[in-house]
Amino acid sequence: MTGQTPWLDQARDAHRRGDTAAEARALDDAIRADRSNIAAILAMAELKRRLQDDRAAGSFYRLALGTAEQARSVPPALHPGLQRAEAFLAATERAFADHLLGQLAKAGIDRRNAVPRVAEALRMLAGEQPLYLQQPSMFLFPGLAQRPFFERSDFDWVPAVEAATDAIRAELSALIEKAADRFSPYVTASGNRPPPNNPLLDKPDWGAAWLWKDGEIASGMQDLCPHALAALAAAPQPVVPGRAPLALFSRLKPGTHIAPHHGLLNTRLICHLPLIVPNGCSLRVGAETRAWREGELMIFDDSFEHEAWNRGTSDRTVMLFEIWRPDIDTDERAQLTRIFSAIDNYGD
Repeated sequence: MTGQTPWLDQARDAHRRGDTAAEARALDDAIRADRSNIAAILAMAELKRRLQDDRAAGSFYRLALGTAEQARSVPPALHPGLQRAEAFLAATERAFADHLLGQLAKAGIDRRNAVPRVAEALRMLAGEQPLYLQQPSMFLFPGLAQRPFFERSDFDWVPAVEAATDAIRAELSALIEKAADRFSPYVTASGNRPPPNNPLLDKPDWGAAWLWKDGEIASGMQDLCPHALAALAAAPQPVVPGRAPLALFSRLKPGTHIAPHHGLLNTRLICHLPLIVPNGCSLRVGAETRAWREGELMIFDDSFEHEAWNRGTSDRTVMLFEIWRPDIDTDERAQLTRIFSAIDNYGD
């Protein structure tokens, strides 16, 4: 508490006299003199709380918690005050949400009958749903809409791909019967990199049979899966030498769970054409969970946190591929292609 005694003594003396104005001045002077004075900030929050000014108390409690988060170390004597700050903020946020939701209910608006985006905003306000945002692990392109799922009706090429579902499924069945070794673990380690910290590493639970890999048609797939390759040609796939197009049959065995993670980029969308889907299989992207339907494309932004599972009793297999986001224009795509090529060429 070195250097804090004068303001602390003044604040305590004012508190004993019941002079809240003098107490506030002493605390304000201490905070202005040292913006990192967590003890003074907490004391000011407690004073505002005693004065029943909950909004001001919350502001000072938030400042105290933020200052503590940035500090190299926090004296143990301040820990109880910081814990009171967290509890107070949680309670007031809940009370505020209850107040607002109650006012809206009187107007006939609640989370059940609100339009979808308003309902989602209310769920986040009430603390029922976390805030999910694009968080690509390698490259972020700014200014894109924060939209986890895209609808099939947004794309004019979708019907052509979906129309080939039966033919592609027949090619998949033949691939499994005659060339089962085409499926290998999706998560593998590179020879010159540390292995990924993924429980599915080198496991066949999540299997991949590549159609396009590293920007090239996988060996033999022209003959084995011509309908699949023809359907893929209808989609606006990125073309980046050594990287894209990328397409595969993605298989999840029963009981497999792909843990929550983020994709590399937010410049693309991932497309799933469901081919074999037993009951109990779903994909969560951000706050929304959807079940695959055979023959109906599922299109999503994998830069959001997402996870997938197969809780059924047989394999789930989709044809997975990527497309450019529709809100990235032609000039941007050309320059992004050069950027991705330059990233891949680094160190060559």
